[in-house]
Amino acid sequence: MFRYEVLFLASPEITKDESENIKSHFSKSIRAHKGDMLSFERWGKYRLAYPVNKNEYGVYFLTRFEVEQDQKNKLIAALKEAFVFKFDNLVMKSHFEKLDSTASLEYRRPESLEDNPQDVDTFLKRNDMEGLLKKGPARKNVENKEAAGVYKNASDKQNVVEDKAVNEEIEHDEENKA
Repeated sequence: MFRYEVLFLASPEITKDESENIKSHFSKSIRAHKGDMLSFERWGKYRLAYPVNKNEYGVYFLTRFEVEQDQKNKLIAALKEAFVFKFDNLVMKSHFEKLDSTASLEYRRPESLEDNPQDVDTFLKRNDMEGLLKKGPARKNVENKEAAGVYKNASDKQNVVEDKAVNEEIEHDEENKA
């Protein structure tokens, strides 16, 4: 038997019922082609490196299955077809990969935003990027809003600009004291 995995990216608004519908379709297709589904896992929501279908976020799923040699091409074609025609509004991208059938199925997935919400400073410290941290009392708030691009309204953006000016004055005063 050949072992495969499919990693696919779903829209960030996917519901539990929709993901169960995809899982059910996968399971039925795999059984129809004399295969076994080994796993179907929802990895969680992640921020994407670049927008996909105008979405900044997406939900990743990983499924693994085994299938006989004579059915593998038919099954993969059927699953790809389902992504294109049946689940085109839900699945933004997919990747099929053949696995070594003797290798372990263990893997370490990255933490999703849903599993581990964190602020910018915590992220920078955890990923050994502490050099990017700035000193100053209001700096954290300014950088968080800028990094997230979060401005509730025009006055909020103006406040951030004013906070930057205050931070520059504080840094200038600290330099003069030294």
